[in-house]
Amino acid sequence: MPQTPDVHYSFLGPAGTFTEAALAQVPEAQGLPWRAVNNVGEALADVVSGRSVAAMIAIENSVDGGVSATQDALASVPNLRIIGEYLVPVNFVLVARPGTTLNDVKIVNAHPVAYAQCRSWLERTLPKHGHIPSSSNVAAAAALFEPGPADAAVAPPGIEKHHDLTVLARNIGDNPNAVTRFVLVGRTTLIPAPTGADKTSVIVELPEDRAGALLEMLEQFATRGVNLSLIQSRPIGDSLGRYRFVIDADGHILDERVADALLGLRRFSPKVIFLGSYPRADKAANVFTDRYDDGVFIEARDWLRGLISGEPTE
Repeated sequence: MPQTPDVHYSFLGPAGTFTEAALAQVPEAQGLPWRAVNNVGEALADVVSGRSVAAMIAIENSVDGGVSATQDALASVPNLRIIGEYLVPVNFVLVARPGTTLNDVKIVNAHPVAYAQCRSWLERTLPKHGHIPSSSNVAAAAALFEPGPADAAVAPPGIEKHHDLTVLARNIGDNPNAVTRFVLVGRTTLIPAPTGADKTSVIVELPEDRAGALLEMLEQFATRGVNLSLIQSRPIGDSLGRYRFVIDADGHILDERVADALLGLRRFSPKVIFLGSYPRADKAANVFTDRYDDGVFIEARDWLRGLISGEPTE
């Protein structure tokens, strides 16, 4: 991509966030301006308005599950596509103003999700501490320079490169395997070629609140041999009992089994939002049995076409 000054990428700021670390993995974004925003809505608004060519947003955490704010935004803002996914290992440090020691810490500022992921360590190390919630991990650290009761903050590693802070403890996350999945969202309608290690994301509304409706939706994938790596319900909001489902399916829209499953969804659901097919960040090859190979679907269509046209059969 030519490096022109009017091409921007948006990310949840300020500098030093895990979202910025995800954007740093995008080759096309290197050397171009990055715009720090305050929330997912602002990031997607940048894309819709054309202010940014794409936005990096968190969509799933291995500990806390799907990010509901992102899922709801993708359901409500039309014509967006996921064009890539990126994984960032999540760990945290405890930071304070220079001169502060662990014994001085009485109140900790932290984003609620970060606090939950460090709670065991904090309760074990600082059993009498209090917690003040923050809008982001970096904001928690920056707030230490403002008037307030917090003595320390839970923040991402490397925060000391952006602020004059002392690291009191490293690797304070309770789960060393925690990972956050980020997606790069744009407005392009171009679908990248299948790689054999792909993911397709959709949002599907159930047609009605009745017994078996969810099973019928899942059967669209199961009967085509398509594995689901994520399925999460979100209320539509217009009435009780009305839900949409955020789904990640293993495979690409150009894979016959995935395409056939999407056709089944379209017949079943009053609203299907296609969010995109894109390479998996973990590069794990999609696994399926031979009876769901592309050639099987193609042969079945040719067989039916022959029956309709009156071609002789064996």
